[in-house]
This record gives sequence, structure tokens and C-alpha cells, in this order.
Amino acid sequence: MFKVPATPTATSTALFVLRLIVGVAFIMHGWGKIQAPASWMPAGGPVSLSPFWQVMAAVSEFGGGILLVLGLITPIASLAIGITMAVAVYFHSVVFKDPFVNMTGGGAFELPLTFFGIALLFLFAGPGKISLDYKIFGKR
Repeated sequence: MFKVPATPTATSTALFVLRLIVGVAFIMHGWGKIQAPASWMPAGGPVSLSPFWQVMAAVSEFGGGILLVLGLITPIASLAIGITMAVAVYFHSVVFKDPFVNMTGGGAFELPLTFFGIALLFLFAGPGKISLDYKIFGKR
């Protein structure tokens, strides 16, 4: 499950750079949430998740970001991030009725949908050769 698909060096380098960028973005997005993982959503807001789901989202974003940067257990990190982003897309597009891109700077679901797509990429393409998954588990 954790063996890395064979990829050319150029592809592995591109996956590494993308993992670093997206991983750091998730660490930063998750940092505030992980500070109060069971209560980062405002009570009485338009959407309220139970403390359990708030913890899951906080760990997914912060922990998943760290795992992406390292390229460690990438399928699990990608799946967790993908699920979290699918929920974010649902809330922004269906519940909040935000547009795909908001030209006035308000809410939109462009970013979570983009992150969802990137999570799918890592889930199916793997982290590339420049990863701990490759060093620990080898290649397929």
C-alpha cells in the first residue's frame, strides 16, 4: 500500500515541490485549528460540526500537511486531506452557495476543490522518489 509507483526523476521532483507547497499550506491552515482542535468553529455559526469532526479536520490539515512535506504514509494523508476538502467544497458550494471563484474576495470553493484535486493526485500517483515512503517502503 505504501510502496511508491515508479516515476521518472523529473516527475518525482515535481511531486516533491508540489508536496512541499501544499504540505506547508496545510500546516499553516491547520495551525490555528490544532491550537483548539475541538472548538475552532464558532458556536452558533452558520455551520457547526461536533467536536469530534472538528478534531478530525484539524488533525487532517495540520498532521496531513506534515506527512505530505515528509512524503510519509502519503496515501493516508492524501485520503484524510481529500475527505476534509470534499466536505469543505460541499459546505462552500451547497450550504453557503458560494461561487467557484468570488471576484469580490468573499467565500468561494475554488481553493478547497483545487486541494481536493491535488489530494487525489497524491493518492493515485504517490509521493515520488524524493519521499520517506520511497526510502522506507521502496517502489512498486
